[in-house]
Amino acid sequence: MNPVRLIAYSDYLCPWCYNAAVRLQRIEDEFGAQVYIEWRSYLLRPRPEPGRSLEKFRAYTESWLRPAADADAGTFRVWQTDEGPPSHSIPPHLVAKAAAAISSAAFRRVHDRLLHVYFAENRDITRDDNLRAIWRDCGLPDADFARRDDPAILQAVLADHNEATELGVNGVPAVRMADTDTAIVGAHPLEMYRRWVAKRLNE
Repeated sequence: MNPVRLIAYSDYLCPWCYNAAVRLQRIEDEFGAQVYIEWRSYLLRPRPEPGRSLEKFRAYTESWLRPAADADAGTFRVWQTDEGPPSHSIPPHLVAKAAAAISSAAFRRVHDRLLHVYFAENRDITRDDNLRAIWRDCGLPDADFARRDDPAILQAVLADHNEATELGVNGVPAVRMADTDTAIVGAHPLEMYRRWVAKRLNE
């Protein structure tokens, strides 16, 4: 039997995407080879936005307490460092795509680390030094970090985002079955994802 393939559109600056990532990782762990999840880029902040102050950004992160209160949530901390605010969505997506070009395992390590570093450690994942540190923390070769500067990587990120918008996705996280054009938007409970996958496997 072919595995159920899920396409998940996500942004590394989105707290609800963190919760979806935690839950979908549990789905992968539970169903094993019966499920394959492909993460694709969605850009909530496609370009730098000048004028965002650290003070206002800190106040915004108080809103993270809401997703933090969910069951099966990621690890959140209201912003306590002097880094940030993050510039825009593209830098972490470039690094994630560069890791994916190495292997799916490399992508998974970088994907998980980006979310934890931002939401739990309060480090700006749009800063080059932090992105390099994440790359090294994940045990990836220093020389391969340059992959993120390949124009083809940027085009892949933009293509993911454009695909999502063409499908009518206007928010993230959004998940769809690979053989359908309809995405379910929102960080849904673990049980909903579990039932969704189980139903497809039983068809």
